[in-house]
Parts: sequence; C-alpha cells; structure tokens
Amino acid sequence: MRTQIAIIGSGPSGLLLGQLLTGAGIDNVILDRVGKDYILGRVRAGVLEEGTVRLLDEARSAARLHAEGLPHNGFSLAFDGRDHRIDLYGLSGGKRVTVYGQTEVTRDLMEQREASDALTIYDAADVTPHDFDGHTPFVSYEKDGVVHRIDCDFIAGCDGFHGASRKALPKKAIRTFEKIYPFGWLGILVDVAPVNHELIYANHPRGFALCSMRSATRSRYYIQCSLDEKVEDWSDDRFWDELRCRLPTHHAEALKTAASFEKSIAPLRSFVAEPLRFGRLFLVGDAAHIVPPTGAKGLNLAASDVHYLFEGLREFYGDRSSAGIDAYSQKALARVWKAVRFSWWMTTMMHRFPDTGDFDQKIQEAELDYLTHSRAASTALAENYVGLPF
Repeated sequence: MRTQIAIIGSGPSGLLLGQLLTGAGIDNVILDRVGKDYILGRVRAGVLEEGTVRLLDEARSAARLHAEGLPHNGFSLAFDGRDHRIDLYGLSGGKRVTVYGQTEVTRDLMEQREASDALTIYDAADVTPHDFDGHTPFVSYEKDGVVHRIDCDFIAGCDGFHGASRKALPKKAIRTFEKIYPFGWLGILVDVAPVNHELIYANHPRGFALCSMRSATRSRYYIQCSLDEKVEDWSDDRFWDELRCRLPTHHAEALKTAASFEKSIAPLRSFVAEPLRFGRLFLVGDAAHIVPPTGAKGLNLAASDVHYLFEGLREFYGDRSSAGIDAYSQKALARVWKAVRFSWWMTTMMHRFPDTGDFDQKIQEAELDYLTHSRAASTALAENYVGLPF
C-alpha cells in the first residue's frame, strides 16, 4: 500500500490531522495499535481554546460541539475561603473557552473520517516507522498474523507519550526535558449537575481542588493527593468530604453528590522532546510533550501542532515548497514552551508542595492576591488561558 502521509495514532491529533489533510485532497492512512471502542472508552479533559474549535470547524467535525459544548466566559480562583472570578471574555478582548469532552471530540472526528471514506486501520500490532531519515519512509505493522507495509512521503507520529514514533528515534537525535511533580490528582466522574456553571480552581491548606464538568449533567472533580495514595483507599464518601473541605462554604453546601463511575489517580509531569522533526518523521501532540492539566493545555497544544504541520504539508503539496515543514519544529516548540511555562506557573501557584516553607507559602499567597487584584496580571492569565494565537 502507498499513501502520501502515514499517521500513527488515532487520538484527537491524528484524527484531526487526517481530516484536514483529506479535506485538502492529501491522501493519508491512520494506524492504531488498539481498537475503536478502546479509544472511545478513554475519558479525558475537554476545555477547548477558540483556535482548537476553529480547526475542528475546518475539519467539518464541530457541529455537535457547537450544539452541545458549554461556552465559558470565565472561571473562579478560590482561596482564603472566597471566590475570585477571572473574566476571560472581558480581559482577553472577547475570547472564551468551550467545555466539550475529548472523548466527544474523538467520536466526532471518527464519524467524519468514516463519512469521508478515509482509511483507518485499528488493532494494528507492532506499528513501526522505518527509513524516515531518507527519501523512502514506510511504516510496517502486523494484523491478523500478517505483516503489512505502507510506503509514504512523510510519517506523522501522533501516538502519544508511550507510542512507537518517539521510541524509533536515535537517542542522540533527540533531547528531552522533564519535571516530575511530587503529587497527583485523584479524580472522579459523576452524573450530577456541576457545582458551578464555570470551573473552580481552589487553593487550600489541605491541597488543590478543581471543580470541572463534561456537560450540564456530568461533573469532573479533582483533589491533590500524595503519589503514595491508592484509589481503592478512597471511598466516594471520603472523596466528597475532602472536596468540601477545600471549597468555599457556599460551594461546599451546594455540592451535589452521587456514586462515581470512574475514579483514578494521575501523576503530574511536564515533558518536552526536541526537535519535532527527524527527516520525514514529525512528532505531534503527546508524542512530543506533556503538560500538567492545571492549565488545560494538553489537547490544545496537540491541536496547534496539527495546525503548523498541516499548513506545512499543504504548502509542500500545493506550492512545492518545503518552507512550512522545515519551520514546523521551531514554530510548534515556541508555542509549546509558552504553554509549558503557563501550566508550570498555574501548578506552582495553586498546589501545596511537600517542601514548602513559611516563606514560600507567603509568596504564594501574595501571588494569588496580586493576580486577582491587578488587571494587568489578570489579563496575562486570561490571555494564556484562552490560548495564545497560532
């Protein structure tokens, strides 16, 4: 088999890139080591920047998002037992974010791809990129006991942090940067109305908490926890009691509870791999970078990578110019590092660290006070939260 672009990974970044390429008349094939049902069973975050929504519009995959997504014009920072609302819309010049689950984004892109008759190969074992440092790259995979080969012009590695694309690179060709945070997030999903119509980020002496949602009837709640904690030690009742402790009184009293249907602990880390291009192989999204969820940047960074790569490939095939793909790594990484900085800053400001002394705690309190009482500081927060331009 031959195609122009072989895309490894059928998460949101791979599917979005595939649909943009298909719309531009550029042939592509997507491969994934797991099946469609497994992919749709993964529940992930879903706070979308306007730039991400625009790309989904361009991919003709945003109709349900516009019908069911929840536009948010702001969010609350809670500390000292009080809410401090950040007016995203007013501070950013009319921009907002949209709450819409990543699983739903993936489902919409899958359905649009099926409608366009573009090829996706699921349950493809041992997917491996080859010869991407030359002019004749190809991807091999095994399915139903038979080894297959897809020849292509370029390979897009959209297969996540643990995928095959980055692992296939020579160690000397790549540099990685990583920060491991000394805590995780214990999160639950529950089918009740959210406690507030906008997100609440809470800083409390017992640790961070986040009140989020996936829809008007499905809530997502998190609390900071030690990396030594085990999910089985947290009953629903224990979780609700701890969450109430970390929220301002009026939110704690309004909190509706029910049995959770998903509960997990996620460690927090920052990770960036450089560069993002290796001959005819490009790293995209989580294959190249991970950010803490505090700043809601993971999916949106993957989308901006897709934007830069798609524009470069469209220029390559339409104008016979390699300028766009040559600049892909530099352009994408410039935006990645700004988002990594923002996520690090939000994480540092909102969490309680095990080694924080009295001086550091006073600095954190001063930072929150300044942030919520200075229009300039609030504007910088809003500008980053709604998404820097790409």
